[in-house]
Amino acid sequence: MPSRARTGLWRSLVVAGALLAGCAAPQALSGEGAGEGATVFLNARIITVDETRPEAEAVAVKDGRILAVGTREEVTRMAGAGAALRDLGGATLAPGFIDTHGHFALMAQAAGMANIQPPPAGPVRTIPELQAELEIWSGRHPDAAWITGWGYDDSLLAEQRHPTRQDLDAVSTEKPVMLMHTSAHFAVCNTRCLEILGLTAETPDPSGGVIRREPDGRTPNGVLEESALYLLYQHLSQPGESQRIAGILETQTLYARYGITTVQEGAARPQNIQDLKKVAGQGGLYLDVVAYQLFPDGAMIAEDFTVSKTYENRFRVGGIKLLLDGSLQGKTGWITKPYVSPPAGQAEGYSGYRIHTDESVAALFEAAYSRDIQIIAHANGDRAIDQYLDMIAPVIAAHPEQDARPVIIHAQAARQDQLEEMAAGNIIPSFFAAHPFYWGDWHRDAVLGPERAAFISPLAAAKALGIPYTVHNDPPVVPPDVIRLLWVAVNRETRSGEILGPDQRAGPMDALRAVTLNAARQYFEEDEKGSITPGKKADFVVLSDNPLTIDPASMRDIRILETIKEGVTIYSAELPEDK
Repeated sequence: MPSRARTGLWRSLVVAGALLAGCAAPQALSGEGAGEGATVFLNARIITVDETRPEAEAVAVKDGRILAVGTREEVTRMAGAGAALRDLGGATLAPGFIDTHGHFALMAQAAGMANIQPPPAGPVRTIPELQAELEIWSGRHPDAAWITGWGYDDSLLAEQRHPTRQDLDAVSTEKPVMLMHTSAHFAVCNTRCLEILGLTAETPDPSGGVIRREPDGRTPNGVLEESALYLLYQHLSQPGESQRIAGILETQTLYARYGITTVQEGAARPQNIQDLKKVAGQGGLYLDVVAYQLFPDGAMIAEDFTVSKTYENRFRVGGIKLLLDGSLQGKTGWITKPYVSPPAGQAEGYSGYRIHTDESVAALFEAAYSRDIQIIAHANGDRAIDQYLDMIAPVIAAHPEQDARPVIIHAQAARQDQLEEMAAGNIIPSFFAAHPFYWGDWHRDAVLGPERAAFISPLAAAKALGIPYTVHNDPPVVPPDVIRLLWVAVNRETRSGEILGPDQRAGPMDALRAVTLNAARQYFEEDEKGSITPGKKADFVVLSDNPLTIDPASMRDIRILETIKEGVTIYSAELPEDK
């Protein structure tokens, strides 16, 4: 529960937060007869996500901007006699989807590894199937120095455990073998990999991490948790620049196929930023990309670290990222009440652990606010959210006029009292709302228990408090499938077909707003994106059905027909992909 001092601070911020909540509406472009170069979209079910004009018959676009929205007659008049007409054949036109948290660069890296994810993202259900996929990948990449795989999930493997070094030794004893967990909070090494890392029975656990041990309590079993992964990153063979650049371009195509027009790299390292700047400078980005640099425990923001709210060649650094705890499904998230079933090697009463000290969080928050740098921080468990709120409350109080829009990433186990504090402090929770489907059964049975699991991603509770929340997939943890994300947010159906927390389901419009207008607001871009409003960028997605009127249970069957970025088609289901 929050401290009395913190509660008092939040109450004092309610009025200030309300004053900051408003935003200026963009102005319509004026003048008739725009003529050549304009395009009018007709015969579509248009979802504007603009409360001032929620319905429209037509939209006109010119020079990458929305020229007019309204009836067919008024829009064609505004566009002018020379405008091109696009008949959408009764499809649905909506604002382009905005990725509010994901790992664009890591997606590119994961694409080069063996796919060892469970269905529907991959083929692996058992450890023997995992081993087989690694062997197939190794045969296709005989010159690779390392054998690597992405996306195993112990909660969905038939064996209900992490692979160990012995399992990976069965794949190779000569080459290092490394697997990344689907959450990116665990990795597994074979014996050769552990030797390269220098990990032995005498190696202590790092602060904020765990080197899992064999039954003797000393010998590493190959599984690394949280900050122990940094030991791996120091030695892992990295792809060359040309391969990294090619991965960025390929990943951009994948996002466009899902209707996404703005993406995030939510834990960028300096190399990722350099690569993205290079691709941007070469004119290779057709999506807007926002990066947040990851700051580990004890790190400080360098004097030459700069951020921007405007893009340069479609790229910008938006702020800093902190990692306050781990993964709930992996049972490293920091919670106040114990896990229902503790992970291997942990005693009853285990409740996860912190990644950052309070001193580190407080110092980074104060430095960021003093330099007008946006903060996003990963906090899954409610104890990690407590740490976030404890450390940021006095900083917000010291800067009452600053519209900083700090973001709590995931906010899975947020309590009602914490949502109230977020509302008071103008803090944005970006919920990992895909969880009820992917891990809802696991949360209910082995992680949090029925009561707490029913309140994960509490979308209805956040709406009741007037919080402009957002939702995300966190790719590559799960694919950047926004349609499935919307379906989960609205239905909260688990893999087994049960409904997890029906009272926390979002309405279709609320879910859509969370990946459009609210998402744009999270990025300080609500005047540029997020709704079909005159003056904004012409970022659209064309859908096979209307998510506001279709049977909610069928929402996941909606198909992306076209993705349009600033008036230019960057993906079409009917055309060969040339991007």
